[in-house]
Amino acid sequence: MSTHQIQDEIINEFSLLDGDMEMTVFYLMELGQKLPAMNESDKTENHIVKGCQSKVWLTAKLNGDKIYFEGDSNTAITKGLVSLLIRVLSGQTPDAIIHSELYFVSKIKMERFIGTQRSNGFAAMIKQMKLYALALKTQMIEKS
Repeated sequence: MSTHQIQDEIINEFSLLDGDMEMTVFYLMELGQKLPAMNESDKTENHIVKGCQSKVWLTAKLNGDKIYFEGDSNTAITKGLVSLLIRVLSGQTPDAIIHSELYFVSKIKMERFIGTQRSNGFAAMIKQMKLYALALKTQMIEKS
């Protein structure tokens, strides 16, 4: 699936909650609980996303021409945010990740329920994922 198709799915899921703040936060936490467990050995300083209030770990691995992300956080809501980004960007090519416009964020009105601090952290997560994609793309070019 393309990043657009996945984002449209997310927008549709959140629209079913009809803007109910409590249900939206609960759903976000539920998404975080479904995130596959990250290896404890990957939860190192090297994988911490700088700029997040909570602790957030992200890793990226290249498999063929696609990048797969793993992530975790020490807070339930932030883990839900990580899971949304992984859902949209994992399994995409480096170029698709680098050039992706994450419009689902404004469409689901995420700023209403995550606040300024988490918004800054969310932006830091996106930046880190795009940096991983750029680094892995460079690695691919050097190998070819």
